[in-house]
Amino acid sequence: MPRATNPGAKKPRDVKFEEYRAHDAIGLANLVAKREVTPADLLETALARLDQINGTLNAVITDLRDDARRAAEQGLPNGPLAGVPFLIKDIGMMMKGVRTCAGSTLFRNAAPAPVDSALVAAYRKAGLNLFGKTNTPEFGMAAVTEPVAFGPTRNPWNLSRTSGGSSGGTAAAIASGVVPASHGNDGGGSIRIPAACCGLFGFKPSRGRVSPFPLGDVWGGFAVNHALTRSVRDSALLLDLSCQPVSSDSYWLAPPETPFLKEATRDPGKLRIGYIPRGLMPYEIEAPVAAATREAAMLCEALGHHIEETKIDADFADVAQKANAIAMSNVTVMLGLEAERRGRPIERSEVEGITWLALERGSKTSGTEVMQAFAALYAFNQTMAQAFERYDVLLMSTLGRLPVPLGELSTAEIDEKTYGDALYGFVPSTQPFNICGAPAMSVPLAMSEDGLPIGIQFAAKPGNEAVLFRLAGQLEKAAPWFDRYPKEPFV
Repeated sequence: MPRATNPGAKKPRDVKFEEYRAHDAIGLANLVAKREVTPADLLETALARLDQINGTLNAVITDLRDDARRAAEQGLPNGPLAGVPFLIKDIGMMMKGVRTCAGSTLFRNAAPAPVDSALVAAYRKAGLNLFGKTNTPEFGMAAVTEPVAFGPTRNPWNLSRTSGGSSGGTAAAIASGVVPASHGNDGGGSIRIPAACCGLFGFKPSRGRVSPFPLGDVWGGFAVNHALTRSVRDSALLLDLSCQPVSSDSYWLAPPETPFLKEATRDPGKLRIGYIPRGLMPYEIEAPVAAATREAAMLCEALGHHIEETKIDADFADVAQKANAIAMSNVTVMLGLEAERRGRPIERSEVEGITWLALERGSKTSGTEVMQAFAALYAFNQTMAQAFERYDVLLMSTLGRLPVPLGELSTAEIDEKTYGDALYGFVPSTQPFNICGAPAMSVPLAMSEDGLPIGIQFAAKPGNEAVLFRLAGQLEKAAPWFDRYPKEPFV
């Protein structure tokens, strides 16, 4: 792999934060390519910003700056994003020589990973400089990021509110300007939820688009990896760079004939958009969120698309219950392997309430019940496929509410009688697209009167990321959000 030898810039200088934040990842890479800045310059700016905000936001929980400084000095691969600082979410990804804690006290002293995951290897090949790992709830099982092991991540738009989950650390780092884009993953909304909370573009690819190698399927194939970004084009390029299947993958999609980066610049044409004013789960949508969703539908209509109010005829509550049974069984298997490795069972004091609940329920779920759940979800996927025959895109709110106060959805202790309603009242419409494997994105089209971001969700049929990137590029031009930042100092 050719190396960018990190030659000195034409005019060696510090990169001021305001200049750094004015660029997306592609823009920063262009500065490096033109030798206006060096990868080391960009890294030091990112680190200075991290040091400034992390004590308040708690976005990054594993500091790899020494490794990143060595990489910048020795020369990063000469890829399309050479020299751009980047972060990895601390779950579902392996970085050689670095532990993965998955937001859990149980794994705080985990052994370092022996190899890079395929996606991490792709990021390195692209020239990204990986300098830390971001906070996540325990085992990614929450719509907020408040792990007991590492403490809560705060939202830079309002420190009393959640940054979302489970990619909450990544979202806070991007929204506060540490990086323009970074890794996330999504098993029930974990890219889209924090993107909506923090005013970012969050794109969940189709099942099979990004290889999970070598870890394999997570939660029965519901979870997928990609990124949160400030610009549409960064998301498109990152997906182009990472959608290379591995022969041992259980299922995969071939890379697109037309790069997603190019799709993001193309006219989407007149789309048939199904507008869903309510949540998919049977919960009311908070007034400012509902209003923003109506306005998004009106914007799409003004852009020439055909908008039709619709409803999907499915029992989404039952579908969620079936999917959660599969996910809990996966958690049970994972914790069983850890218990076997160390030679003693997992104790209640070692995990949070949500994990203990998953372990208890998963232990009581038979193999027959898991297979019955998969069969029911296959039937649900047929229902979703029929919806995508009628519409090119579905439009709805990403969340049911504005970002909730910290502590409201804490998973340290769980009241089984109230937690489900509280959770799905906040995130009523993200999980179904993980189940059916469809691509979905949260677009930061609105702000509430009190200054909180509102994300609008769009989804397309499995394998059709292209139509979403075309629409996202159009929306970004029509209602730009790139220069919208949280006020400082954060309050």
